Amino acid sequence: MKILYHHRTLSKDGQNVHIEELIAAFRRAGHEVEVVGPSSHAKSEFGSDGGTLSRLRQALPQWISEILEFAYSLLAFARLYRAAKAFKPDFLYERHNLYLMAGAWLRRLTELPYILEVNAPLYDERAANGQARLGALARWTETSVWKTADIALPVTQVLADIMMSAGTPRERILVVPNGINPAEFANGTPKRDLRSELGVAGSIVIGFTGFVRAWHGLPGVVDAMADLVPEIDCKFLIVGDGPAVSDIKQRAAEKNIADRVFITGIIKREDMSAYVAAFDIAMQPQATPYASPLKLFEYLALGKPVIAPDQPNLREILTHEDNALLFDPHDDASLGVALTRLLRDPDLRARLGTSAKATISRRGLTWDDNARRVVERAGRLVETGTGR
Repeated sequence: MKILYHHRTLSKDGQNVHIEELIAAFRRAGHEVEVVGPSSHAKSEFGSDGGTLSRLRQALPQWISEILEFAYSLLAFARLYRAAKAFKPDFLYERHNLYLMAGAWLRRLTELPYILEVNAPLYDERAANGQARLGALARWTETSVWKTADIALPVTQVLADIMMSAGTPRERILVVPNGINPAEFANGTPKRDLRSELGVAGSIVIGFTGFVRAWHGLPGVVDAMADLVPEIDCKFLIVGDGPAVSDIKQRAAEKNIADRVFITGIIKREDMSAYVAAFDIAMQPQATPYASPLKLFEYLALGKPVIAPDQPNLREILTHEDNALLFDPHDDASLGVALTRLLRDPDLRARLGTSAKATISRRGLTWDDNARRVVERAGRLVETGTGR
């Protein structure tokens, strides 16, 4: 099939992984993909926050920034319309962003089948952070796009429920979680002796990957480690960087365990599997209630036992005592109990890790599986000759 792929993403982070991996999966399956998106995105390096344009938007008054976001839809629509006329796709696949109306406008004008990937209720996120000054317009654009899509692809059932409560028809929803590329996460051993290089050799390594923000809850891991009995030799390896790193370092110093916390900074995407392979225990201390955290699939693919909060969206992928230990996020001591148990029991770590790796193939949690699900559903639309 011929797929017109549209996005407005500037940053090169987990969002970009989703974009590039799904496009690659479509192409591996023999489909032709034409990508329309910001020109600066293709030129930026992994770890980029969006560059000059992103910083300019942050410097502007919030309401002006939001008007410019909405106005961008006009430019995006012009590009998308030209691409559609030249490429003649079978369907449009768009990654949802707030104020981005281009895909919905193209659907209404041309009746081209419209597939919409949704990773978060973006209006709710922004409103909670005081970043939706044009609230009525923001909410309208989001719900309008959700309802226009012929197929909406939320990443969790929790998010699907949010979309249905906003009026998205249930029959147009297909839940497609994040995935993994097994070729990049093919085995469970580091490509080089990273443990020695990083100073964690001989210890049980507790690991976390990602762009570190306050809501990740990493200080809670530091607190739990500080409360452990001295004979447990463990180190906390944070693979990434971000605005909350200084808070973690400060907490580790306050708890007198600064020598047990290691932060790599941003690494190349192609090196990620080697770093995750160096973990003995993988951490997801907190997660937004509707997200499908990319790191979980990387942890599972490399056979790492996971510690994560017991909440509905994570239970869509993780099962307590099978591929993870789930703790009560409302009990401050619960994370420490789970961590201590896993640190003291190597057999439990091995059993959970084996099941974690098997979860990927058993549940079909690869980008290739996701691409197949999308094309199968889109194919039924194309066969009818109309969007719905």
